[in-house]
Amino acid sequence: MHIKGTSAIVTGGASGLGEATVRLLHAQGAKVVIADVVEEAGKALAEELGDGVLFSKTDVSSEEDGQNTVQLAVEKHGGVNILVNCAGIGGAMKIVSSRGIFDLKLFDGVVRINLIGTFNMLRLAADAMSKGKPDDGGERGVIINTASVAAFEGQIGQAAYAASKAGIAGLALPAARELCRHGIRVLTIAPGLFDTPMLAKVPEDIRKSLGEQAPFPARLGYPSEYAALVQHLVENPMLNGECIRLDGALRMQAK
Repeated sequence: MHIKGTSAIVTGGASGLGEATVRLLHAQGAKVVIADVVEEAGKALAEELGDGVLFSKTDVSSEEDGQNTVQLAVEKHGGVNILVNCAGIGGAMKIVSSRGIFDLKLFDGVVRINLIGTFNMLRLAADAMSKGKPDDGGERGVIINTASVAAFEGQIGQAAYAASKAGIAGLALPAARELCRHGIRVLTIAPGLFDTPMLAKVPEDIRKSLGEQAPFPARLGYPSEYAALVQHLVENPMLNGECIRLDGALRMQAK
């Protein structure tokens, strides 16, 4: 699918991986809806990029918010061709420790935003995509979800986060198999350690140490590198139903 002239939604688009993706899609000629709960940053980014970029305050786990965001893309940009799900939260806690047992509300909240939120936006965007006109290759849409290497090597304290991301990784193939009849591809990116707001408050020496865990390049990933993979996934029609690691050959240790 050619990006120029398409209509895209990027959840978590106000910062980090999502912001980099918004910037790239806009630079490539797409019209973009930034879907995020962070209103000030989202509106500022939309204003900076200007024509063809809108902000929609969106809790991805809310059906109403998701519907409103998709409808905004349909009404203002003529439909939905691309969905990139970057919205997500962390939440570290041991299952059993001196602090007590894992807070079930924390587990529920992480899974609700990360996994249920991803599926909520996927299903709503897929419905809008299915009603659009296919391109010359028969494509109507591309959906890209964001998992994590924690889906495969979750560390101690990451039970909720790893479970939510494993669910996202497992969603790609069944969704791709079902939505192919509508000309919709579904893919997942599993990033390693990236320089995002989640790590922004970590001391520099620890950030450097974390980056050096990757064999090569031995550094934190750049959000622009995530966005570059999004571009390739959109533009390469043979990529479908796959979860792709973007991690510099990183394999996480237990802790």
